[in-house]
Amino acid sequence: MVAHSTAPDALLQELTAETREATGRAAGMQVSHDEGVLLGMLVGLTGARFAVEVGVFTGYSSLCIARALPADGRLLACDVSEEWTAVARRAWERAGVADRIDLRIAPAIDTLRALPEDRVIDIAFIDADKTGYPDYYEEIVRRLRPGGLVVLDNVLLGGRVLDPGCREEAATAMRRLNELIAADDRVEAVMLPVRDGVTLARRR
Repeated sequence: MVAHSTAPDALLQELTAETREATGRAAGMQVSHDEGVLLGMLVGLTGARFAVEVGVFTGYSSLCIARALPADGRLLACDVSEEWTAVARRAWERAGVADRIDLRIAPAIDTLRALPEDRVIDIAFIDADKTGYPDYYEEIVRRLRPGGLVVLDNVLLGGRVLDPGCREEAATAMRRLNELIAADDRVEAVMLPVRDGVTLARRR
C-alpha cells in the first residue's frame, strides 16, 4: 500500500530524517507518508480553508495540510512542545507555508475551547494524547461546518483497542471514543486500516 502511494518529495524526506535524528525512538509518532498524502487529499476534496490540528510533533502532517490549503487558507496547529515544534517551524519555512500556520503552544483543549462558538472548521486532524481524544473530538465536532471532516489517528493503537483484555488508559479511552463516534448521529463515520487506524467523521 505504501509503495503504491504518491512518494514523499525531498523536503518531506528531509523532515523525516531530521525527526529521526532529533527525537530518537519518539520518531514513531510522525505520520507515515501515505497518511500525509491522505490528509492533503482530504483537504483538497473538502475545499477546506480553515483547518485545525491537535498534535503537531515535528510538523509532517501540518506541512501536508498547509500545502493543500489555498493561499489564503489557515491552519490552527496545537501542541505543547517548543522543542519538537521548532523542527516543524523550520520545515514550514522551507516549504513556504509558515504564513498559513498559526502555532499555539498551550494545552490543546484550552485553545479549542477558546475558539468562538460559531467558528466554522472545515477539517481537523487529531493526533495527540489519546486520553484527550474524547474532549478534542467534542470541541471540534461542535464547530465543524456541515460537510466538514474530523480525522482521528491511532484509533487501533497497534491492535490494543481490539483486545478486550487490554485495560491501559489510552486503549480504554480510544475504545470508548470509537464506540461514541459510531453512535454519534451528528456525523457519518468510517474507520480505515491506514497505518495505525484512521477514522473519518463527516458532519451531517
